[in-house]
Amino acid sequence: MSKTMTEDDLPELAVGNFYYQDLGKGRYRSTVHAQGAWNPHEQHMAPATGLLVAVLEKFQPRPDMRMARVSLDIHGTIHGGEFEVVTRMIRPGRTIELIEAEMVSQGRTCILARAWRLKTLDSGAVAALEDAPVARPEGQPSWAGKSMWPGGYIAGLDLRVADAHRLGKGVVWMRNPFEMIGGTETSAMVRLLGMVDTANGVAPRVEPGLGAWMFPNVDLQIHMYRGPVGQWLGIEAQQSYGDDGIGLTSAVLHDIEGPFGRSEQILTVRPMPGIEPMPQP
Repeated sequence: MSKTMTEDDLPELAVGNFYYQDLGKGRYRSTVHAQGAWNPHEQHMAPATGLLVAVLEKFQPRPDMRMARVSLDIHGTIHGGEFEVVTRMIRPGRTIELIEAEMVSQGRTCILARAWRLKTLDSGAVAALEDAPVARPEGQPSWAGKSMWPGGYIAGLDLRVADAHRLGKGVVWMRNPFEMIGGTETSAMVRLLGMVDTANGVAPRVEPGLGAWMFPNVDLQIHMYRGPVGQWLGIEAQQSYGDDGIGLTSAVLHDIEGPFGRSEQILTVRPMPGIEPMPQP
């Protein structure tokens, strides 16, 4: 940040056991539970993703279709507080549709989300997966790495870590007790996709603050070969950095029934402002 934040700089937030308050006519207000980890005045991309998925899920719904891919591009700061979401049909179709949700805050686009909705049918005769299941969350210890991340969103998560977790690679399970939108039931897809962006922080190659490096993502791509179920999201993540300031976080996504899809996040890897970066072991 360019200056030290004070309480007067923080946005006006809604209060409640949910991530967002519905103000009507496409307007919403975030709560502290949606607060980001990099800056206190920003929203975390994870619940922002969940809200956009919730809006897309309700946009001209068709019971014979489901979202199979959600692609989100971060155009700028995701300000906390009040904002607007605008939805559009980009490509209508009988078996394939492309829909869009744009989050606008302080007069500027901050996230543009597009989702491919595909017609469903019985493909059980040929169903098969190459992604392997991972150990379930029950009985797994709490993840101590949660303490390296500030912000209201991370504080609200129940995080469990699997064996062999290390810098750059590992499996972390997570769940949260909050509805996405106050007074509205949260579907499994909205709940779980509303935590996927956390993949960028569950197995970082450098611990935030220790090595003076930052690695925010500028996008989030989610592909689902099965609709997710339940409240637990398992993220089997790995993070790679190139030598020119660009990195990638990739993950296999799991629910209580097994793997259901994958995610990718492109990263801008750069020193923390005003701090001399240190080499990592």
